[in-house]
Amino acid sequence: MEKMYFDHAATSPVHPEVIEVVYEAMKNHYGNASSIHNYGRDSRRIVDNARIVFAKSIGAKPNEIIITSGGTESDNTAIIETALKRQHEGKHIITSMVEHHAVLRPMEYLETLGFEVTYLPVDEKGQVDPNLVKVNLRPDTILVSIMYANNEVGTVMDIAEIGAVIDENESTAYFHTDAVQAYGTEDINVKRDHIDLLSVSGHKINGPKGIGFLYVNETIHLPSFMLGGEQEKKHRAGTENIPAISGLQKAVEISQLNREERKAHYHELRTQLIEQLTQSGIEFELNGNKENQLEHIMSLWIKHVSSEQLLMSLDLAGIAVSAGSACTAGNIDPSHVLLAMYGEKSPIVGETIRVSFGLGTTSEQITYLAEQLIKLSLRLKR
Repeated sequence: MEKMYFDHAATSPVHPEVIEVVYEAMKNHYGNASSIHNYGRDSRRIVDNARIVFAKSIGAKPNEIIITSGGTESDNTAIIETALKRQHEGKHIITSMVEHHAVLRPMEYLETLGFEVTYLPVDEKGQVDPNLVKVNLRPDTILVSIMYANNEVGTVMDIAEIGAVIDENESTAYFHTDAVQAYGTEDINVKRDHIDLLSVSGHKINGPKGIGFLYVNETIHLPSFMLGGEQEKKHRAGTENIPAISGLQKAVEISQLNREERKAHYHELRTQLIEQLTQSGIEFELNGNKENQLEHIMSLWIKHVSSEQLLMSLDLAGIAVSAGSACTAGNIDPSHVLLAMYGEKSPIVGETIRVSFGLGTTSEQITYLAEQLIKLSLRLKR
């Protein structure tokens, strides 16, 4: 039985070209980038070149990029270090109810330190109303953190409008966005969209795990989240992971090179799956904002079918999908995103699966997925 992977929003397979780059770096570029000998200078060049590529991909400057271990560290650094640095100015933070746990958990931690966090609701499309940000801004608001696009339902937020709202109201709050799920497919420009802090992870774009970066506007000076050496211009201690940095650079170059092509391909796959399910007559709906959604994520409400049972049945058929964010794997609690969108009494919460496309997803695989979804849905229908 052939196995098929439709969980790219959780993590993505590493691109073959990335694997080659990582191997080459492990074999030949093993010097410490902080060393002054030629081995060290060789590694330093790799870091500096990668930083240029990362910065260009989001319209930033190289000196505004801090290389991290991934999205979670980037989010934690942006949120916690901003709060601790600016607590003398105020202790109010704004975020949304549908953020990734890498944002929500730091917020909960800060609440134990006396910070006040406003959790903005979303509508049934999973959208944060920019006007709600405006209404909740206060003189003591030091940070606004709203994700670029949701990792469970794919809704793309009005980031540029939110950034403009913060600027137009002359708020001193920093604007952070977790762009982990959107980076690589969306046109991101931090200057255009008034973004002060932005988080990225490599393993979502066919790069290695354990690598990512944080954009920090050059006017902002955050303390180091990691204590130790003076790497990353004293912003992030620890010997640079040259193979992973090289791999992420290659992954970013590939993702930027054919971004529109991939989005068009994902749109075709999405359309094909919707058409096949529609023709079958099974009852289903697509969650999220259909007008402004990541093309590679589909949150499917299969009516009257338990998502847990469907998930296990698909797995037995060799198909990998998810019922929500990978960070809650093994957790029987319902999705906090769907709860925020529809409420705990809605059947959608317990009858939704997430299908996500990526490297290697083909039309033939979509056909098989649709056939299995139809067959299993009819069998499992309550």
